[in-house]
Amino acid sequence: MMSVKVCDTALEAISAIDDNEFIWTHSMAATPRILLNALAIHAKSRQNLTLLQLHTERSEALAAPELFHHLRHRCYFSSTSTRPLMALGEADYVPMFLSELPKLFNSGEQPVDTAVIQVSPPDKHGMCTMGISVEATNAACLVAKKIIAHINPNMPKTHGDGFISYDRFHSVYWQEDELPVHPQENFDEITQAIGKNVAKLINDGDCLQMGIGAIPDAVLACLTDRKDLGVHTEMFSDGLLELVDTGVITNRMKRIHPGKIVTGFAVGTQKLYDFVDDNPQVVFLDIEYVNDTSIIKRNDNVAAINSALQVDLSGQVCADSIGTSIYSGVGGQMDFIRGASLSKGGKAVIALPSTAKHGQLSRIVTTLDSGAGVVTTRAHVQYIVTEYGIANLRNKSLKERAKALIEIAHPDFRDELTESCHKIWGINL
Repeated sequence: MMSVKVCDTALEAISAIDDNEFIWTHSMAATPRILLNALAIHAKSRQNLTLLQLHTERSEALAAPELFHHLRHRCYFSSTSTRPLMALGEADYVPMFLSELPKLFNSGEQPVDTAVIQVSPPDKHGMCTMGISVEATNAACLVAKKIIAHINPNMPKTHGDGFISYDRFHSVYWQEDELPVHPQENFDEITQAIGKNVAKLINDGDCLQMGIGAIPDAVLACLTDRKDLGVHTEMFSDGLLELVDTGVITNRMKRIHPGKIVTGFAVGTQKLYDFVDDNPQVVFLDIEYVNDTSIIKRNDNVAAINSALQVDLSGQVCADSIGTSIYSGVGGQMDFIRGASLSKGGKAVIALPSTAKHGQLSRIVTTLDSGAGVVTTRAHVQYIVTEYGIANLRNKSLKERAKALIEIAHPDFRDELTESCHKIWGINL
């Protein structure tokens, strides 16, 4: 076994990357920005590099125009740095369920030459952890020909699938670096109303899946009187912490991993990172497992709470693009929508404000914008929730769906939606 190369600089560590490589980068709040900044320098002397990635944080250096002919971004989820590159045609978006990405690596269909990651320091057994983000990085590291690691003393040690032996690294660079923090957003009246409406669907003992942002946090803030909630989720943020502290979240009723919060990654404040540090109550597992519909459905009463950009009157949900412009990615929405629907007593929820652009546009539309991607199909959709109420679309005809959705649309757009429903769908309400 080759010895690990301990490097004096990040550039020295990253210099092991050669021409024509497929490079996987650790993503979300574990994005190894110091190594990626070094890659932005190193890539100028290399050719035909491909950076495989999910949502990356603080990676703007790799979006520089001078890298266009040296490094190509291949994105399974977009971020603020890659979104403009996609619009310019300088980055590629690959629509894919997040749960399928590890399968792509494991089968060899997508080679990984180098994995660039950020880890916690090795413990007395020589084991580091992937910290706050396991997602598909665990799978990438299992197949990568070499692993380059930034060892960051600020990265929490976490439990689950993210353990990785120090001697598996090709090269390492040690430096203390602050993790990106995402403070909780303030709730406006609309967000609070959505949170209250979604909370009406959540019962004692339910197993929650939710994302990051004001709406999930607003829902969680309304659940302080519930009992024995559980968590099996792709990711979570600070909104869970109060419910754990007050004993609302116990995970006692879960059939899969009882007593544990199951997740693939976490994004939030330092308080959240301190909470997960060496906490056996929280397990970070490979996303192929976390988002596996057959696993999700084994818990009873799964309540999956997801968001959307648009919903049309037939129930089609667009969550990854605005028209043809890619905004985010497919992620795990369909995995959890389907898993929740198949769970005994489960509830699949899409929650969104009724309007966009300060009330100028309705998010509930007759038909999706031209080129918009359907992430959740109308055959999979169940509950749609806005600040104006809850529409249950299960077992509803197109006419019944249109009526229910118009009732929770913003009042300013209801007449227009009713008229266009007749004109386009031939449905009289």
